[in-house]
Amino acid sequence: MATTTHQQGRVVLETTMGPIAVELYWDHAPRTCANFYELATRGYYDGVKFHRIVPNFVIQGGDPTGTGRGGASIYGDKFADELHEDLKHTGAGILSMANSGPNTNSSQFFITLAPTKWLDGKHTIFGRVARGMAVVQRVSQVETDSSDRPRVDVKILRARAEVSNDDDGDDEAVVEQDQ
Repeated sequence: MATTTHQQGRVVLETTMGPIAVELYWDHAPRTCANFYELATRGYYDGVKFHRIVPNFVIQGGDPTGTGRGGASIYGDKFADELHEDLKHTGAGILSMANSGPNTNSSQFFITLAPTKWLDGKHTIFGRVARGMAVVQRVSQVETDSSDRPRVDVKILRARAEVSNDDDGDDEAVVEQDQ
């Protein structure tokens, strides 16, 4: 199965509450970045809910079933962690893979809302929010039930993979990846 990756690629999550642009850490987590980028390119995340919102902790999405138990990677079912000592959950805006234990990554991810050091060494960090942290904060304020499920759906309307145009030195210049 061929995957489309670009070492400078990033993803924009166009949500019902606004856009969240994420920078991907290709040098530290190339397989995880390729998975997220390719799933975005394929439209896998389009229409998917943020199924778990925990104030001052995380917003979590990427499960097309909306249950927190679904999802698949581009590699099949699950794939191995890419953990690095120099990447830490030091604050809000860290993009990591959600998992159910070691080497169980699929399509689910979370964005931190605060430092979460107890997750270091347990979840692959593969990016950060580059733009849209105010949107992440608004998502985090949505009312939830006792199981941390939002009472109002917050969805990724479209996940858009972008490729940086490094030829002109302008990091803001992007070309949308063909879908």
